[in-house]
Amino acid sequence: MTDQYTLADPTTMYADIETTAQQQPGSGLDAELDNRADLGETTYRGSGRLAGRKALITGGDSGIGGATAIAFAREGADVAISYLPEEQRDADHIAGLIEEAGRKAVLLPGDLEDRDYVTQLVTDAHEQLGGLDILVSNGGKQQFTEELTDLSDEQFDATFRTNVDALFWITKAALPLLAPGASIIATSSIQAYQPSPTLLDYASTKAALNTYAKGLAEQLAPQGIRVNVVAPGPIWTPLQTAGGQPPEALPEFGEDTGLGRPGQPAELAPAYVFLASQESSYVVGSTLHVNGGMPTP
Repeated sequence: MTDQYTLADPTTMYADIETTAQQQPGSGLDAELDNRADLGETTYRGSGRLAGRKALITGGDSGIGGATAIAFAREGADVAISYLPEEQRDADHIAGLIEEAGRKAVLLPGDLEDRDYVTQLVTDAHEQLGGLDILVSNGGKQQFTEELTDLSDEQFDATFRTNVDALFWITKAALPLLAPGASIIATSSIQAYQPSPTLLDYASTKAALNTYAKGLAEQLAPQGIRVNVVAPGPIWTPLQTAGGQPPEALPEFGEDTGLGRPGQPAELAPAYVFLASQESSYVVGSTLHVNGGMPTP
């Protein structure tokens, strides 16, 4: 592929990227994937759709968040990214690509389970960017568990704190800083609609996130602040190799989609660009499904 505008058969795209049975410790790194995901480093071409905008992206060091950060920068936005401290290697890579696009990169490491960090994150992003008008809540926790009896209270709580509580904290902290025209984008999942039996806690958080975002959209629409959701299908990211899926299941990961393959982060970035841009000015409380052909309600 040359860029996101090149005509191509979606069933055969990325045939050279194999999802092998790999297992990474911790949260996983893009840099350590045996078969690197496509974040759009060499393919995404911007056209000034976000010129002068200021964006904060949680989980912006890798995967979907990393691809979105690259796209935002190439569309003209300055970008702050939130990530776990152990993901510094990936964060530095994304920051370098943001700066290569001629935009400002702000790195803000920390844990989304920590309410104080999340609140301060918004303040720091606003101050260091010189404003804030795009908020992408993307960072998430996903760990597979075969049996309900093996799902610990600690994991259940941690998944909800990372995926749901953090969205509440970050939107509440950002609201006083957002002006009319601002855009909030949350990241849900196909799991909210087709929950896997091994991802009970994760799937539940994504359904809760949907409801929260749609209610918030109704509340903020009269203020000129738009809230929307992107719901990815199976996307090849470090999350999958770091406990998101059983390693032995990864070679067949994404084969049950209509296109018969997993998606790449680069294929998600345009959805976030659209919802962040003025092109989607009449899109409020919507969920944009990017899932390769998995029917949803």
